[in-house]
Amino acid sequence: LDVFVFSKQWYQRRVRETIRTALAMGADRGIHIEVPKGTEENLQPLAVAKIFAKLVEKEKPDIVILGKQAIDDDSNQTTQLLAGILEWPQGTMASVVEHSDGKLKITREVDGGLEDISVNLPAVISADLRLNEPRYATLPNIMKAKKKKIEKMSPEDLGVDVTPRLKVLKVVDPPVRAAGDKVPDVATLMDKLKERGHI
Repeated sequence: LDVFVFSKQWYQRRVRETIRTALAMGADRGIHIEVPKGTEENLQPLAVAKIFAKLVEKEKPDIVILGKQAIDDDSNQTTQLLAGILEWPQGTMASVVEHSDGKLKITREVDGGLEDISVNLPAVISADLRLNEPRYATLPNIMKAKKKKIEKMSPEDLGVDVTPRLKVLKVVDPPVRAAGDKVPDVATLMDKLKERGHI
């Protein structure tokens, strides 16, 4: 099991702790992608997906598991973009993943409830919060993790340009909604709906 972690350059200590925790929980190696200072706030999902694609090309995994969406911009795009770049099947918002006969059976959380899909390997998966059962690293494993190597690289090392492709021009609040009308009965409601052209 290998772990790849992306980070902002000035949070190096926290990133190293995150990677060490993953190593203590069973990961074999850690790779820290260090983004140049000044570009981290504008690092967009397409750039992250391209970095992952280069790592996949280099490491040749059968499954890539990513988080469902970013906590800063709420994008929910990297998994889909990575699957598109690699031309691999994808299972997004996975709450259960089972492997059998060279395929993955994935239970997805969708608006209407749960959906079961089957995908061939290799595949890209985005994890819903119910996919993971958090556990604590044991003290012996924490000590072993301190000796494991964390490889550092940059997007440039992988040949990826992280220049933003999109620019936010402005952010505005939605228009304030008018207050609703109270009606005494169904007949009045029907008259108002007809009057406004809704029926």
